[in-house]
Amino acid sequence: MLEIRDLSAGYGHRHVLERISLKASEGEVVGIIGSNGSGKTTLLKTITKVLEPISGTVLIDGTNVNEMQSKEIAKKVAVVSQVISINFEFTVEDIVLMGRTPYIKVSETVEDINIVRDAMEKTNTLFLKDRLITQLSGGELQRVIIARAFAQNPKILLLDEPTSHLDITNQIDILNLIKNASRKGMVVVAVIHDLNLAAYYCDKICLLQDGKLISAGTPEQVLTSSNIERAFNITVKVIPNEITNSLYVIPVLEPLHDTLH
Repeated sequence: MLEIRDLSAGYGHRHVLERISLKASEGEVVGIIGSNGSGKTTLLKTITKVLEPISGTVLIDGTNVNEMQSKEIAKKVAVVSQVISINFEFTVEDIVLMGRTPYIKVSETVEDINIVRDAMEKTNTLFLKDRLITQLSGGELQRVIIARAFAQNPKILLLDEPTSHLDITNQIDILNLIKNASRKGMVVVAVIHDLNLAAYYCDKICLLQDGKLISAGTPEQVLTSSNIERAFNITVKVIPNEITNSLYVIPVLEPLHDTLH
């Protein structure tokens, strides 16, 4: 459903991604990991044609995104950005209804309203529908933005650090929402910083370093001590987590020394 072939991208004359190739099928959560500046956000921008590739192609259902109109892409791909800032006093329902924009010709229909309500029910935001968006907590706002994405009825959901700035309870809530969406047939591609959460929630992981894809596969294949040390310049131990049936990545930290005398 989503295929990236030999993709290079960047800004002006500066290359950020070099010859990236990957595939994601319906029902999969694909995690994008890597250090700051490795090209994770640039990859998401290129998938949605916000950024034109220097070379290579991005295919959605076999069609090159460069041959698709923006409205056509919006019907297939929804994006939850890293930075969410809404300063206008829209209600939650108004914000979620914006997800129907690619489908609305004159005004919203009963079907649009029903889809919006369904998206809010799935994200546990229906009780917030009349609340102003500026009055929400960080966790509530993130769920509303995901509800807006669900209202697009996308085949592909792209998320850039969906759990950043959230406490652990909201992180788990958001990732459970994402995982459930994938189980219902959606392709999910998410930039995730927490390697342990990536190990648990992702079916595949792509590890970027300096714009290059250095490893891709299952969490067991990608999250090795050598790969993590290479990408993040930190020593770790990777052990099986019997409780979650996944992996547990533990940084090996040097003891702190008291420099005061």
